[in-house]
Amino acid sequence: MAIRAFLFDFDGLILDTESASRAGWEWLYREHGHELPPEKWELVVGTTGAWSPMDHLEDLVGEPLEREALNERRYAHELSLIEAEELRPGIADYLAAAERHGLKRAIVSSSSRRWIDMDLARLEREIGWDAILAANGDHSRAKPNPVLYLEALELLGVRQDEAVVFEDSPNGVRAGKAAGIFTVGIPNAVTKDYGLDEADLIVDSLADLPPDELLARFN
Repeated sequence: MAIRAFLFDFDGLILDTESASRAGWEWLYREHGHELPPEKWELVVGTTGAWSPMDHLEDLVGEPLEREALNERRYAHELSLIEAEELRPGIADYLAAAERHGLKRAIVSSSSRRWIDMDLARLEREIGWDAILAANGDHSRAKPNPVLYLEALELLGVRQDEAVVFEDSPNGVRAGKAAGIFTVGIPNAVTKDYGLDEADLIVDSLADLPPDELLARFN
């Protein structure tokens, strides 16, 4: 069966926001004399609500924190780092190949639609998506729950065996696999040590796997 749709995660896959996000929390922890625990941070990558770094930091400090003010400063630091980021290698080639072959393109993310739209606008990539699905703070819909991927299939009008999922995190890979979709794992600087072994195929970069070569696997 020929592939009819590419389903992309957003954070860490299309754009490396993961490095900036971790750096923002590392900065905040160190400002309070502590280190962000990497084994805890792994829990939150690719999902929402799995662990609260602010709760943890407050426990370490031993007194209430000015959460709103600290979050604003952390977020500003994170955004300053993201401003330097461009599309991850190979993404533009896959988007162009999808257009060339008439494939549908969707973003499926545990983040918010507002966050995705903001970054796409900066990259001038708002146009060309057939669907954008986001958890929007609803933990029950975030990955590894496959619900967003199943909804994407329905919106696009394609079956599981007619789509390919591209993911950078274990939570994302599990969601794609649970939805019954062929899943490609592409680790980034944050997730390279997490292990994406549950993916059907793992590549260091999409730039190493030309889209026509991937599509040829299904024809």
